[in-house]
Formats: sequence, C-alpha cells, structure tokens
Amino acid sequence: MRSNNPVLNRLDETGRVEARVLGARDVEPMTVDDVVTRTVGLLLVTGAAAVVSWAVIPDAVWLGAALAGSALASIALVLVISLRGITNPAPIVGYAVLQGLLLGVASRTFEQVYPGIVVQAVAGTFGVFLGMAALYRARVIRATPRLARLVIGTLLGIAVLSVVNLVSYLISGRPGLAVYSVSGEVGWVPYAFSVVAIIAGAFSFILDFDLVERSVRDGRPRRYAWLSAFGLLTGLVFLYWQILRLLSYLRR
Repeated sequence: MRSNNPVLNRLDETGRVEARVLGARDVEPMTVDDVVTRTVGLLLVTGAAAVVSWAVIPDAVWLGAALAGSALASIALVLVISLRGITNPAPIVGYAVLQGLLLGVASRTFEQVYPGIVVQAVAGTFGVFLGMAALYRARVIRATPRLARLVIGTLLGIAVLSVVNLVSYLISGRPGLAVYSVSGEVGWVPYAFSVVAIIAGAFSFILDFDLVERSVRDGRPRRYAWLSAFGLLTGLVFLYWQILRLLSYLRR
C-alpha cells in the first residue's frame, strides 16, 4: 500500500530495496519505538522553536518575510528530503526548527485576534491523530488501494490550490480563496477547503501507519525511522494549519 505522503513513499521504495540488500548483514532494523521516539523528539524541537519565535520575533515580520520565506524554505526542504530519501537527522531537525519558527509567529497572530484558538487547534490536531491511531490499531479503518487513491487525489488538489493561494498572496497581498487570510469576509469556499483538507489529512495517517508497520515488518534499517518520523511530522503540521484556519473562520 502506497502512502499519500511523498516522504513515506520514498521510504517504501528505497527502504524495501536496501532491506533486501542488507538482509544478510548485521544491520539493526527499525522498530515502532524508534519511530515514536524520533517523532516525539521532532515535535519537541518544533514546539521549542515555536515558543521562541512567539516570544522573540516582532509582529511585523509575520506579514512578509517570515510567512513567504519560511513557507518556501519548508517546501524546498520537504521536496529535497522526500525525493532524495534523506535519513540524516540534521536536515530533518532543521525542518522541525523552521516549521516551529513559522508556526510560532503565525499562531501568535491568530491568538491575538482569537484568544484561545491555539490551544483548541493543538488539542484538535492531537485528538485527530490519536483517534486515527486508535482506529487503525483496532483495524476499524484499513489502508486499501481505494482509500489511497481517494486521499492522494484530494491532497494533490489541495496542494495545487494552496500554491495558487500562496502565489496570489505574494503578488497581490490577497489570497485567491481567502484561505490564508486572518481577518476579513469569508465565504463558503474556505470552510469547504479546510473541512476537506482536515478529513484528507486525518485519513492520510492511516496510510502512513500502514507503511511504517510494513517497514518494521520488512526489517528496514534503523536510520529510516528518521524518515518515517519526518513524514508523520509533516502530516501533523499540515493538520494543525488546517484546523487553525477552520477555527478562525468559525470564530468570526
């Protein structure tokens, strides 16, 4: 089962081959605990960077350089790490730091407009993640080819619309679908966009859990736990953004 997450897809392709090649050698395989430990560590790094940026970076930075620069740099890191299958923790931790800096400033901006929204978004993000993990563990929801096609297609559409909005913001200062706006009038499109994105992000975890489980079963090298943790972090960050935006629309 292929994941919708390009990071974990890369793990599936390269790790499977390497596991066969190194199968006869004394190579320590990855475990679920390895993935959990590294994911928690990356979340702590992201959270620490967010706290620092929340307290230190001036408000004005959020309006321009921080948003565009951090967003573009994050996209570049995701593409490089996923397409090259990088398992070195240095760039992965660097991505966590960069995302934390961006999330901290952005979250503070939302919190100033809608008090209490950040706690709600964080609780919602981990609530969805843990809920999907419980459903996967109980085999209530299974990773199937049909689910994979549906989630992949949905997230590809979301990615295209997000790029259009970002380019529109950089050129005109106003996103085409108002998805990135903190204040102003909101029509039905942003609501629908966020709801669909949250549902797709939630179900993407089912595919990710399945791929991690099979990676452990196939005995892939332990260093691939870093790539698995990176993939889960990108999913959590994506889900947090979408929940934060939806809550901001509902609070208006």
